[in-house]
Amino acid sequence: MKRTTLATVAVAGALALGLSACSDSTTAGTGSGKSDGDITVGFSVYDMQYEFFQKMEKGTRAAAEAKGWKFKLHDEKSDENEMVTGAQALLDQDVDVLIISPFKPDALGPIIAKAKQKKIPVIIDDIGGGGTPYDAIVISDNADGGKQAAEHMAAQIAANGAKSKKVVSITCEPSAVYAARRNEAFGEAIKAKGYQVVTELSGNSKAEEAYKIAKDALAKNPDIAGVFACNDPMGVAAANAIKDAGKNPVKDIVTIGFNADPEAVTAISKGGLSATIAQDPAGMGEKTVELAAQAVAGDALSYDDAGKREVFQKVTLVTKENVAQFAG
Repeated sequence: MKRTTLATVAVAGALALGLSACSDSTTAGTGSGKSDGDITVGFSVYDMQYEFFQKMEKGTRAAAEAKGWKFKLHDEKSDENEMVTGAQALLDQDVDVLIISPFKPDALGPIIAKAKQKKIPVIIDDIGGGGTPYDAIVISDNADGGKQAAEHMAAQIAANGAKSKKVVSITCEPSAVYAARRNEAFGEAIKAKGYQVVTELSGNSKAEEAYKIAKDALAKNPDIAGVFACNDPMGVAAANAIKDAGKNPVKDIVTIGFNADPEAVTAISKGGLSATIAQDPAGMGEKTVELAAQAVAGDALSYDDAGKREVFQKVTLVTKENVAQFAG
């Protein structure tokens, strides 16, 4: 089901269309009765040292401040204990809604429990919800990204004139349940086009592991026509393995990553990677604030998948034709 456009607090239209669903968390739908100038949002972010989360924070802050809300930031610094204690501290600072991109989703339990006790809505941004009763989670449309990767790969292989139908799929770590949708959708789409996934292994999001997977796959099947990796560090590493084998990661073996990290953008611009799929962390941040506005107003939340309380952020295929838009 396609999601409704998320209005700031105008949920009446969404209800009329029947595309909104109430959260099964008890915190949603309470309504604060406060004016925008009195609303405070707390944002607990995974780790501000990473560009992805810097962009997410920027989008979240800008959207909150555009509403006249107060904004409190907590940096988890890739630490489970810091995530739990810091997010709980935000809840004790009279925030009206908590937005969190959790370093350790499985440790969200005490945070969500405290939020529910205080009747504070919780919106998750990416990573995962740990099976907790949060109000909504915003994630990239990973399945669509995998499909776009497959479509580009098939088209590029055909343009290269390659006859082989063998491809490789390098997955992220098993715990990355949302990222797993990338390779799952890629596999379904590429197989539907007549290709065979001859190697599918987890690189655990590590460049060195992806390099070895690609190297071993080439040794076993020298006629591989394409490689799709779950993230850019692995995609670039696979491309390096292909180059070290004396082949081109665009013209000989179509190699695609995911994220639009700077290293991938540079590689694409220099002909060292065929494509990547760009996420939009700033847009994800904006969406969490839109959902937060609905929750704070006591309105029903709008989902793409109401059963899983998921809201999707669009992803974009990045190739040499449009890579300049993602540079810098």
